[in-house]
Amino acid sequence: MNSTRELLPLGRKAVELKPSGIRKFFDIVAEMDDVISLGVGEPDFDTPWAVRDEGMYTLEKGKTFYTSNSGLKELREEISRFQMKRLGVRYDPVSECLVTVGGSEAIDLAFRALINPGDEILIPEPSYVSYTPCAILADAVPVPIPLKAENEFRLTAGELEEHITDKTKILVLPFPNNPTGAVMTREDLEPIAKLCVEHNLYVVSDEIYSELTYTGQDHASIVQLPHMQERTVLINGFSKAYAMTGWRLGYCCGPERILRLMVKIHQYAIMCAPTNSQYAAITALRDCYPEVEKMREAYNQRRRFLMHAFRQMDLPCFEPFGAFYVFPCIQEFGMTSEEFATRLLEEEKVAVVPGNAFGESGEGFIRISYAYSLDALKEAVERLEHFVKRLRARGAS
Repeated sequence: MNSTRELLPLGRKAVELKPSGIRKFFDIVAEMDDVISLGVGEPDFDTPWAVRDEGMYTLEKGKTFYTSNSGLKELREEISRFQMKRLGVRYDPVSECLVTVGGSEAIDLAFRALINPGDEILIPEPSYVSYTPCAILADAVPVPIPLKAENEFRLTAGELEEHITDKTKILVLPFPNNPTGAVMTREDLEPIAKLCVEHNLYVVSDEIYSELTYTGQDHASIVQLPHMQERTVLINGFSKAYAMTGWRLGYCCGPERILRLMVKIHQYAIMCAPTNSQYAAITALRDCYPEVEKMREAYNQRRRFLMHAFRQMDLPCFEPFGAFYVFPCIQEFGMTSEEFATRLLEEEKVAVVPGNAFGESGEGFIRISYAYSLDALKEAVERLEHFVKRLRARGAS
């Protein structure tokens, strides 16, 4: 017998949470044929063979049991060595490193460990789509800091100070940036660090693209600056640099007092990251950095190709030096970024992401990923150029 009683309402936060602007748009793409998709931030390279081989070997040997909540000690030791080599900063592998299910879990854990209801999280935008939803789910108040194209989408000390209140608890530093490709130098970070110390802020530094920079200089992290390691959760992982998206493995490093709480949440929600992925990641850190360098060189070639193409078609785009995205401006065409992306898809079968998927300050831009082959990029650029010429011709007539 069916009950006529009305069911209780569902969770308000989950109901009100907006779906990802990226996934919402690409539901349309999934129903179309012959589309060149430049939307998903996923390397087109295979995971290095040595990593795949280690993953298969561990399965054959039955290494499929739970690990420590924090992750394999051997992997955490490799992570600690890697951070010392790349940043010159030491983390205790026992108490200051945690292996997570991708970098996204680390973001969620960091927010939940640090936040009390009503605390404010400053989020420079445009930026990765997960920060604001994770802040809301942690009962925080997300406060966007709109970044400007004329500043190459870098966060300035003035912009930061303008948004700090007595409720501010965390600053998110999403650099190298998705979707803009912007990077922050040590000189950029120094006044930011000074303000964080002055106002006693925590920092969640998402450095998942740290190995994909093209300035000729090493990636700069805020943890390298005085008094910042003690107040910063550094997030990184294997998805982007090592082409290991489906392995779902990330990590975070930070002060023991914070990591202890993150591990506590992680042990109840997740237990531990996938075991064979952890063994494979040890091989990635030990043996596969030459593969990372080859991929970085290929990305840089594609980046330069796109920048040249944009100059040829007179499409404004600041030159990005990180990640594998470009963020051209489409404001001249008098339509929203979603309208532009939808028409480009319908008329030329090229899929890009509307800039407003990454925050309101992304309106008037589109994100193009160059984690695709040069041949695919060349064909997509030809179609984009046809589309742009057609729009300009209509505007002039």
